[in-house]
Amino acid sequence: MLETVSSNGPTSLAALSRTTGLPKATLLRICATLEQRRWLARRSANGRYQLGSAFPDQGSRPEGTHRLIEAGSEELLRLSEKTGLAADLAGEVGKGRVEIIDTTRVYKTHDLNPDCIGFRPSPFRSALGSAYLFALSPEARAGVVADLARNLPAKDRSAVDRLPQWLRDFQTRGYGIRQDGYWGRAVDYGALPSAIAVPITVAGRPVGAVNLVWPAEGEPVARVADEHLPDLKAAAASIARNMRGVIDSPG
Repeated sequence: MLETVSSNGPTSLAALSRTTGLPKATLLRICATLEQRRWLARRSANGRYQLGSAFPDQGSRPEGTHRLIEAGSEELLRLSEKTGLAADLAGEVGKGRVEIIDTTRVYKTHDLNPDCIGFRPSPFRSALGSAYLFALSPEARAGVVADLARNLPAKDRSAVDRLPQWLRDFQTRGYGIRQDGYWGRAVDYGALPSAIAVPITVAGRPVGAVNLVWPAEGEPVARVADEHLPDLKAAAASIARNMRGVIDSPG
């Protein structure tokens, strides 16, 4: 079972049953045991199983990413249920970038592309990316921006010149937004999204970001922020506290 999840990535209970030949009731008991040991973690939106933070072979994904999933999955679901909006959790992957590692998006419910796990949004033009970038220290941010400016596509490199103004806007608002005209990737489906995001900070440094996301033709950004920004910030703070607990716990 663990070999299946390790090889195939997030896997449903039905797929595990087909692969192993075990009944679902038996698999649920095994999975519950492995979740307690943190060898498995269950995704918020679709219940699929993925490797947990204590699994001995972490592969290429940083250990901190597994810990962030464990610390944030339940809080992400609570945030989405409370606000009625989809929520994404992103973890740092180095060089000023974040990667979406969990989501509550359900297409029939939110009219948004749920296939976003593993996507690395723009550090300048996305809500998640800009929230993480803003929370870096000025020295760290200057270093990663210089590196990003050399390696990003032209459409993102041109955004570097506008970054100082965007950072001032972030300071005023208290959250990152998805910039007008930013479309994450050509294969997206569902409605064009709007989003607001805040960083997740542990021990004075950002480890990721969390957002609320909804169809852009729905509520204006300012209205969503007025209504739900306190919930979003509270979720980020709770995830940070959980993250410290995961780091400090034995095993």
